[in-house]
Amino acid sequence: MERSFYEKQAILENWSTTELIRQKKASLFLRLTSSKNKNEILQLAQKGQIVEKPEDIIREPYVLEFLQIPEPYHLSESALEDRIIGSLQTFLLELGKGFAFIGRQYRITVNNRNYYVDLVFYHRILKCFVLIDLKKNEAGYEDIGQMNMYLGYFQNEENTESDNPPIGIVLAREKDELLVKYAMHNMSSQLFVSQYQLYLPNREELKALIEKQLIEDETKFKYITP
Repeated sequence: MERSFYEKQAILENWSTTELIRQKKASLFLRLTSSKNKNEILQLAQKGQIVEKPEDIIREPYVLEFLQIPEPYHLSESALEDRIIGSLQTFLLELGKGFAFIGRQYRITVNNRNYYVDLVFYHRILKCFVLIDLKKNEAGYEDIGQMNMYLGYFQNEENTESDNPPIGIVLAREKDELLVKYAMHNMSSQLFVSQYQLYLPNREELKALIEKQLIEDETKFKYITP
């Protein structure tokens, strides 16, 4: 299945040999399947990643090993942003197909007060803005609230009639799943909190996570089937 996925995805995204090797090393297939059920995994292997909805462009985690930041690191968020801009082509590859870079530190003004979105992209397949806010440590509830405000501003002030609602990604080094769940209660389904890591993922750990997910899915299916 994994080989089939990379063959399909290389064609879909027109990867070079270097790009294909990088995505295999970064275990893209395993990262994409870690939150999917058996049928979704089979579809991914057979067709590659088809982008139809906001969830399809989200990865968990994002792998930023190309920034070459040693561990432990003490970079500021602005320095992290500088590194990403310096490796923008590779970062776009990590984001996936369809992203076009719009700008960094994109200024928005609300009641005469300026705010700055770290990175702004436009997704030409989903036809919407994608806003990314970088966090060097854990994502807090205030970061989620701020991103929700950015989404509201872009939808009302930046979108044209042909644009779909914007997508927001709080990209953090750490995240507390329970905090994120409650902080996003009744909030926009276009808002996501994802982690990034500065090293290539452990394939065996990812495989174990997927196997656990598949076992849980099978158990749920047996439980609900009369």
